[in-house]
Amino acid sequence: MYKQELYSILEDYIKPSTLKKYNRHKSWEYGYNEQHDMVIISKDGTIGEVYEIQNLKIALPKSKNVHKFENNKWQKFEYPKALSKIKSVFDFKQYPQDFKEKWYDYIDNEFTIREEGFWFYNKSVPTYITGTHYMYLQWSKIDVGAPDFRESNRLFFIFWEACKADPRSYGMCYLKNRRSGFSFMASGEVVNLATISSDSRYGILSKSGPDAKKMFTDKVVPISVNYPFFFKPTQDGMDRPKTELAYRVPATKYTRRKLTASADETLQDELQGLDTTIDWKNTGDNSYDGEKLKLLVHDESGKWEKPNNILNNWRVTKTTLRLGSRIIGKCMMGSTSNALDKGGRNFKKLYDDSDVTKRNSNGQTRSGLYSLFIPMEWNYEGYIDSYGLPVFNTPAKPVKDPHGVKITQGVIEYWDNEVEGLKGDQDGLNEFYRQFPRTTKHAFRDESKQSLFNLTKIYEQIDFNEDLKNSINVTQGNFQWENGEQDTRVIFIPNNNGRFYVTWIPDISLQNRRYNKNGINYPGNEHMGAFGCDPYDISGTVDKRGSNGSLHGLTKFSMENHPPNHFFLEYIARPQTAEIFFEDVLMACVFYGMPILAENNKPRLLYYFKRRGYRGYAMNRPDKRRNKLSVTEREIGGIPNSSEDIKQAHAAAIETYIEHFVGLKETGYGDMYFQRTLEDWAKFNINNRTTHDASISSGLALMACNKHRYTPAVKRKLEPVDLGIKKYNNKGSTSKIID
Repeated sequence: MYKQELYSILEDYIKPSTLKKYNRHKSWEYGYNEQHDMVIISKDGTIGEVYEIQNLKIALPKSKNVHKFENNKWQKFEYPKALSKIKSVFDFKQYPQDFKEKWYDYIDNEFTIREEGFWFYNKSVPTYITGTHYMYLQWSKIDVGAPDFRESNRLFFIFWEACKADPRSYGMCYLKNRRSGFSFMASGEVVNLATISSDSRYGILSKSGPDAKKMFTDKVVPISVNYPFFFKPTQDGMDRPKTELAYRVPATKYTRRKLTASADETLQDELQGLDTTIDWKNTGDNSYDGEKLKLLVHDESGKWEKPNNILNNWRVTKTTLRLGSRIIGKCMMGSTSNALDKGGRNFKKLYDDSDVTKRNSNGQTRSGLYSLFIPMEWNYEGYIDSYGLPVFNTPAKPVKDPHGVKITQGVIEYWDNEVEGLKGDQDGLNEFYRQFPRTTKHAFRDESKQSLFNLTKIYEQIDFNEDLKNSINVTQGNFQWENGEQDTRVIFIPNNNGRFYVTWIPDISLQNRRYNKNGINYPGNEHMGAFGCDPYDISGTVDKRGSNGSLHGLTKFSMENHPPNHFFLEYIARPQTAEIFFEDVLMACVFYGMPILAENNKPRLLYYFKRRGYRGYAMNRPDKRRNKLSVTEREIGGIPNSSEDIKQAHAAAIETYIEHFVGLKETGYGDMYFQRTLEDWAKFNINNRTTHDASISSGLALMACNKHRYTPAVKRKLEPVDLGIKKYNNKGSTSKIID
């Protein structure tokens, strides 16, 4: 059975007595609550359930006035015919006073719902939707008419409301599946906000100028045109403009005084707020530069191709949403992802930089945005029932979709079947993953054309590991000296925040095996395996990023009790100082009793080993005999990364391992469980190895375990040797000496 992990409801997150007290006084304030580390989206001073969506805690209002539709699910309210004929507020003013009084409560209630949200029973469960979501469902016209209620959209709008409420947030970066409805939802929001704002600017960008224009003319304008008169301000210019939608008189919440006032008095009152516009711009790094925006809609952000760069554009447009340090506008960004070299890489960086768990001292993410990913199974057409709930598992009995069509299969089974059918077409499979991802790794799956290695096998292994829930096979932790005393015994301490990922620990009798010869320590388990390492020398860098130190451990075949040809350790990290990294590597080598082959172009690690008395652990380069090594190589060991022969041998080692031990084999799937390394192999570029730390160290581990393959053959020169023995020709009657 499928278990959803998109959101959770936190039980007793707020102390019950505190919750009751504040609810009684209606004193919960809309926005970020630092005391409870949550974002409150309630506007009536109460709190009910607390949701956690992608690590963001969001407090909903307490349920009240829960509406029950006849069919026990969302149903769009019918617009009163008497009001549907009225086109503008000025037409409304011409009607008799008793007519206007009759509809005052209706109009006032619509404004209240727009502000506070709406409660209704969905399949007998009290369900909350935000005011923005209500405006989308009730008053927005899309390509199929009125939108259907979907649970996935409800969670999307709740998350979006939290982004609006949180003063630390610039908005959202939404990673989605194809045909999720984002463009229409974003269009509905831009109209919703623009029609209640004064002196504000609203902008639209997409992967190209024509795409932005199409969103404006085909989505934004029709939604605006179909708004009821009491929500729709007086519009300047054409009814269906092509470039700019200008509201010259913003709609305001009607009061009895305004309804009874004269037309001239009301007009004068409402003309106080002017000049709210929605427009679109051509795609470019400097689009909207120098403007001040209330909302920026970024559609198809994962498909910006060169020379356009979404990262450069965001650095510019981000400034349009703030005054000094104060955020005055928001960005609603959403997209599926192209292949990495077709705009996907930049969008992935933006998405990764929007992780709400990684904030600076100002409480903001690196991008300023909040990332949201909704898996495809939540939002796939044809697998959503009449209540708007996704049909994850194949039902025992058919269920109906919103249009009465029977659903006989679960979306998970459907997706698995599609994936199985594409197993022989890696590029087709990768495209399917990107369009309909179940994980973020699916969403950012790259093309196979540029890969040096067999992507089919790599991705088979990645998918297998994800299905396994890798935490079963991989343990995170750190190594440390027993009792803090160096050069004694090393022990492994499991820790969810540890820098090491391990899949195998040797028997205690095999741990810490070493011997000393002439004051130098040597590994005692060299016959069992070896490490490969891509080190770094300098603790800090100018950009405070730098490459990671990378270490991999690999076993080889032996008679000991261990899994052969198995990557058992992965370390990809950059601790606060280089010395911490050096000690980490040393302790791992000591614990497993295995040697290490490290790149010597950054030699501080190898000098550290020598200084600590562990020169015996540092392997010499296997492609040269000792008498051919340089002075430095004889001193500290290691292997250079500059040689073309080494580069080719290194890549060939990884290629061979993937072909034999990764992905689906006759005996089942491989046991390579380190996802970061697999993903690095998938992206490996032999001509630009500097960004592939994991590939470098894992390849060196393979070379270390198979060093005999690289040992140069001894060329023997054959020369004649005079043994003092004469040769004779015995033809004829007399033997003669042969000169």
